[in-house]
Amino acid sequence: MDPQKPEAEHGSPARTRQAAAHRYGARLAADMASGGEPRARRDVAAVLACVCAVLVHSVTLLVTALGIRWIVSGWGGVPMAGGLLLLALAWSLRPRLGKLPQDGPVLHRADAPELFSLIDDVAEVVGTRGVDTVAVDADINAGVTTYGPRGRRLLTLGLPLWEVLTPPQRIALLGHELGHFGNGDVRHGMLVASAHRSLAAWAYYLAPAHRPSPVQFLVSVVCFVPWLLVRGAMLTLDRLTSRATQRAEYLADRLAGRAASTEAAVQLMDRLLTSDSAATVLRREVSLQARGGRRTQGADDRAHGLWDRLVTSMASVPESEYERLRRVGARRGHRVDATHPPTHLRRACLLAMGSVAPAVVVGEDRARRIDAELADARTRVARQILRDGFPG
Repeated sequence: MDPQKPEAEHGSPARTRQAAAHRYGARLAADMASGGEPRARRDVAAVLACVCAVLVHSVTLLVTALGIRWIVSGWGGVPMAGGLLLLALAWSLRPRLGKLPQDGPVLHRADAPELFSLIDDVAEVVGTRGVDTVAVDADINAGVTTYGPRGRRLLTLGLPLWEVLTPPQRIALLGHELGHFGNGDVRHGMLVASAHRSLAAWAYYLAPAHRPSPVQFLVSVVCFVPWLLVRGAMLTLDRLTSRATQRAEYLADRLAGRAASTEAAVQLMDRLLTSDSAATVLRREVSLQARGGRRTQGADDRAHGLWDRLVTSMASVPESEYERLRRVGARRGHRVDATHPPTHLRRACLLAMGSVAPAVVVGEDRARRIDAELADARTRVARQILRDGFPG
């Protein structure tokens, strides 16, 4: 049933995150299935996580101020060099605003009005607003984030996933992703997420050297206590945000079921279990293209039929394989991904909702119009996969 062992998490923060996920996971699933914790909320742990993040960014500001002072007071001397070094360090630790991807199709409302209209319909059901931009890429995934100083919303759609979903499953996908905008997950908010990145940078700079020289050994001794403090801060943030992150996934699943129906949301989860099979199909297509040479005409021919061949291959996956993958997920549990609840627990919570009718339905005509709006992106991404290989 499960011939391959899951890769173990390496490093103390990763192992601690996994242990916390296992500790909270089943209890949280039971609370959600019984109707507990029905709404997103900021609890004490979330508030403390924000406080920790503010302290982390305060250290970055302190480093910046100290660097400026050294430059001003030691202009032309040795302290100036130290100030420049501190400013360079502060620059690497700064909170970063998201930005639009540069390596794939990016759609705005004028480019795909029917797609954005569907997103708005789903957003209304889940209690939020739509997105400002849709990016299309070659991942078997989807996600939402913000970009720019005004916090504009970006939805990223992986075409290999989008293409193999039925219209109700696509609505469930949109409902799940849009639900993340208001489900209380502080870990992925800009404040806490940027603090995580800053702490990771500190840990990298302060980590003891492997097989150090005498000089590196002395530096490692001096940096050992600060390194421990940074690791402790990382573990603290992980523990404070673990429950909120998993609760956010359950709430997003519930909103997906409300938008598309319980059945469609459960089918979406099952389809995500076969992402490795989809990746295998795409790698096979890349290999066949490479064997036939990378002539432009041949590449165009294969690109035009790539998505149809992927859909046909995925439609042939038998129910027994889905059942096997569900059992593997239940067996592995939080060892697969400590930031997401295991799929079998998520399915159980969804099924506990009972049968929910879809709030958004896509007719055949509307589905065809959306497909037409994505036609150029489909061709571009297919060519990219065949030319550069599948990134998954």
